[in-house]
Amino acid sequence: MTNTVPSQPVPSTISDVERDTGVAKETLRVWERRYDFPQPLRDPNGERVYPLEQVHKLRLVKRLIDLGFRPGKVIKFSAEELQALTGKATGLGNGPVTPAPELLSYLELCKSHQMEAMRRKLSQALLMMGLKSFVIELVAPLTTLIGEAWASGQLATFEEHLYTESLTVVMRSAIFAMPQANASNLGTPRILLTTLPQERHGLGLLMAEAMCVAEGAQCISLGVQTPLLDIVEAARVQRVDIIALSFSVAMNPRQALDGLAELHTRLGGCAELWAGGSNAALKRRKPAYVGVFELADLAGAIAEWRARHTSLSAG
Repeated sequence: MTNTVPSQPVPSTISDVERDTGVAKETLRVWERRYDFPQPLRDPNGERVYPLEQVHKLRLVKRLIDLGFRPGKVIKFSAEELQALTGKATGLGNGPVTPAPELLSYLELCKSHQMEAMRRKLSQALLMMGLKSFVIELVAPLTTLIGEAWASGQLATFEEHLYTESLTVVMRSAIFAMPQANASNLGTPRILLTTLPQERHGLGLLMAEAMCVAEGAQCISLGVQTPLLDIVEAARVQRVDIIALSFSVAMNPRQALDGLAELHTRLGGCAELWAGGSNAALKRRKPAYVGVFELADLAGAIAEWRARHTSLSAG
């Protein structure tokens, strides 16, 4: 007896679409009535099911909404037009952009499910480049490319997850291999890394941790989706100096700003707030009480923190 692969992808339920795209069920129903999109089919029980191409388009629509566009302005466009508009809005679409062949080679390994080969290739690049260059020059642009491929339907969700897991294995090994910072040293910042409850993407957090460890910081990672009260309690118990949060483009910018404001209030100044990532909230209206840094800026930010705290201790 042989197993056959279905010729057509299984349509997604409305709950599947909500989890995949971040668009609430109620919003999907409103768009269906108001804009005639999406156009779900019905299963034998009369429940809505969404073809894969509609899910791909919804991902792109959601991303543009998070970048500040109104649903009614973008939902009428085709997936190709939405992809081009996303590129322009993020600064990646000022004309055709062809990713570097090296990055495309990783994408092809992911598409063909050669994950062991991908891990070997990533590990070899890490040895050749060193951790900081590996993160900034390879991992960051490659992760953006993988995300774009997933959003446009070139990669299935499980393939994007395979990439995430493969990269995590390589990055975690590299972080563990780094010399541990001396916690008793006044120039060693203790940094708590996590994401807010609505942010499930963790690669940005992992990249930030690698950069901080490479700069001699002591890092405590809580992983993703930590409740606010737990972040505050962990910061108190662990006596951290800095709380570093990662925000992907997928998180709602209003939720990001509201979460930062509440966390700032609850901390009461006991730790600095740092943030990074591609979320629009950090680019348009970054709060004054949050330090917003690119990955390449973290070395300078940690050096500046050391200068401040060593001068305070000397005084």
